[in-house]
Amino acid sequence: MSFDLVLFGGTGDLTWRKLMPALFQAFRHGSLPKDGRILGVGRDPLDNAQYRALIQSRFDKVELAKRPSTDEFERFAALLHYLPMDLSRPADYARLAETLNARQAKTVVMYLATAPALFTGICENMAAVGLNGPQTRVVLEKPLGHDLASNRAINEAVLRVLPENQIFRIDHYLGKPSVQNLFALRFGNSLFEPLWRRETIANIQITIAEELGVEKRGAFYDNTGALRDMVQNHALQLLCAIGMEPPINAHADAIRDEKLKVLRSLKTWTPETLKQHVVRGQYASGSINGEAVPGYLQESGVNPDSHTETFVALRTEIANWRWAGVPFYIRTGKRLADRDAHIEVNFRPTPHAIFKTPLGPGNRLVINLQPKDGLELHLLAQGQDNRLGARAASQTLAPVQLDLDFDKRFGAERVGAYERLLLDVIDGRLNLFVRSDEQEEAWRWVEPILDAWKNDSNGPRPYAAGTWGPSASSGMIARDNYCWSEEC
Repeated sequence: MSFDLVLFGGTGDLTWRKLMPALFQAFRHGSLPKDGRILGVGRDPLDNAQYRALIQSRFDKVELAKRPSTDEFERFAALLHYLPMDLSRPADYARLAETLNARQAKTVVMYLATAPALFTGICENMAAVGLNGPQTRVVLEKPLGHDLASNRAINEAVLRVLPENQIFRIDHYLGKPSVQNLFALRFGNSLFEPLWRRETIANIQITIAEELGVEKRGAFYDNTGALRDMVQNHALQLLCAIGMEPPINAHADAIRDEKLKVLRSLKTWTPETLKQHVVRGQYASGSINGEAVPGYLQESGVNPDSHTETFVALRTEIANWRWAGVPFYIRTGKRLADRDAHIEVNFRPTPHAIFKTPLGPGNRLVINLQPKDGLELHLLAQGQDNRLGARAASQTLAPVQLDLDFDKRFGAERVGAYERLLLDVIDGRLNLFVRSDEQEEAWRWVEPILDAWKNDSNGPRPYAAGTWGPSASSGMIARDNYCWSEEC
């Protein structure tokens, strides 16, 4: 299948860190359609050879397993082309149209790896030169706006030139193999779905933790914060995957209809719940892996008086028959104690105890997202501790664990998130992409938190880098007599 993939921001950070390595892996795996061209677009006055040399030099900075050999890159580089463009000049879009029309590829993918402020102008200029035909697909990177109004404005502008089924709003967490296996676990097996409800589940925790600080993105992050950067998109999409009802089939709209119902069922915020169930923090100086690191306010590009949050923890509920009364806890932050993203489903204890059981969490399912990738099922089983005596041992249970490591099980067959999503765009599969009404509903739910913070002169709670965030996060979950996994 012939395709042209146009990368707006073709020399930018996202392109060389994520998109090019993903495209190379698809090329290495033989899954990238044969008759393809990758066209980088940017301000830099480069020719094709210079662009290929630039991309080759960038591969030295990606992890070793994803670097091409000299021979591999030479073959991959044949796909790479470059077109200098000023995205504010309509005349340059005419040159882009001429370049694309000369080839007449069956599919044209426009990947907008630029600042969201440019999305509207790019799409309008594309349409002005006829690059919005039925063969065109546009990929929009997050963050799509900074609040409900700006998100709606971008969506309306893009929908004026392209129909919904040609717009791919990307959230790379939906491409992670563990998230795909969450759907398979729930809707491809009969084991867990009968238990996936309020009668058997006590609480659900979503953790997305990073050891890194803002690095070189201080100026960007200071205008974004953890709520916009991680909760409004990644965390809420994970919550939807956990909480949604089984769709009628595996088609994109059937799945997205059910996710939308979850977002519409989230309990609305009140002044009281905003105080009790939302914690925001900002990292101070501390230590990561034995090395001293600066606080957020000392990072380059950050306003020294900034109230931007680098940590959020919150409690919510899905107000429907399946989930009524089950708390969902979300936390995410930078400069935390570990790099760890997982979902923990904690089941209720047995209604009547006939064995002695250890203190701490009981039955739980852990879906690991990163850096580990797989499933853990935690159970209680009869121990064989001879020190207890035969009778005592037969009445005492000990924790055991079933562990499925996807990397060990599937090995070289694994497909990374961006690789999977890029191939889906080329093939026109919308299942793992976000619809406009989903995004707007997520912003509508998040916006009261943003409004409350605007009027809160206290600002975020400080926490030392290398810890698990402000102590108020532990206090929030402890009010329900629960604890985060590392504290139980």
